[in-house]
Amino acid sequence: MTAMPLDATNIRILNQLQQDASLTNVDLAARIHLSPSPCLSRVKFLEKTGVIERRVALLNPQVLGLGINAFVRVRLSRHSTDVLERFSSAINDMDEVMELYLMSDFDYVLRVMMHDIDELEQFVTAHLSRIEGVTQVKTDIVLRKQRHKTALPIQRSRATLSMVPDAYPRAAY
Repeated sequence: MTAMPLDATNIRILNQLQQDASLTNVDLAARIHLSPSPCLSRVKFLEKTGVIERRVALLNPQVLGLGINAFVRVRLSRHSTDVLERFSSAINDMDEVMELYLMSDFDYVLRVMMHDIDELEQFVTAHLSRIEGVTQVKTDIVLRKQRHKTALPIQRSRATLSMVPDAYPRAAY
């Protein structure tokens, strides 16, 4: 595998799709000043290589009644592979968990979304705390979201694309 810098056109494509993944290929091509065919080739290549993981719709949690956003820090009894895997596996079945991070201080940090405080309490006491190996749980409730981004900060000087040689659609460039 070799690393190839993402060129300015690919970065423009990625930035546009991060803002609006529902753009048609024709609209995307017009925004980045490229004809539709090479634009589509580039997008397909970025998808094939995993740069574009997937396209999703961002929903408004408030409109859906999910008024509680909290960060939950969890400490485990041991750092053995089986304890970490058991915890991670148990969390995978919990739809309320939006994000799960293995950390350096507390073992895990979860971001959870709930309808209300009662639901959060039930989640922590009846579900999370009962997972084998959990020894400590600390919950921080978000009072106000000050900033929330989904777009990654793509900088041309650092962005590279790992790829298999000859898999790059040269005709599109």
